[in-house]
Amino acid sequence: MTSNANTGRPSGKRVVGVSGQSSSLWLRLLALSASAALAATAVTCLVAAFMNGGEGALSAVFGAALVMLFFAISLLIGHFVGRNNPSGAVGLFVATYFVKVVGFAVVLFVIGAPEWLHDRWFLIGAVVSVVFWQAAEIYGFGKARLQIYNDPAEQKGGPDVLA
Repeated sequence: MTSNANTGRPSGKRVVGVSGQSSSLWLRLLALSASAALAATAVTCLVAAFMNGGEGALSAVFGAALVMLFFAISLLIGHFVGRNNPSGAVGLFVATYFVKVVGFAVVLFVIGAPEWLHDRWFLIGAVVSVVFWQAAEIYGFGKARLQIYNDPAEQKGGPDVLA
């Protein structure tokens, strides 16, 4: 196979290192996304409390909590299923997404809106947490170092063998 692409600059004289044991991507994404959404929800609650008192702040927390629970379930499924069966995790993501959407809709329709719920702050809390959760998740995926090739076999001749 041939290519007309330029070769670019040489990669340097360093040896490719062994990656070793890596921590769970899904749990790191869960921690990063949850902390970003919690921080944004805290700011939203302060504004809601200033404008509409405790009911506004509690409504924003309720909306954000539902969103965070919705997304956390997917990341936990990725953690528990993805490490043993990465290709099966995608199918389980789709099935779980359907169950979550239907389940949350049923819960919200069956329970209904509590008396104290301020609908505007519920929506604002949910939207703010979605935006910050997704932004943190995209950032986390962008910074993830995923191994796509096997580690190089140990070679004789010292560290400058690949140079």
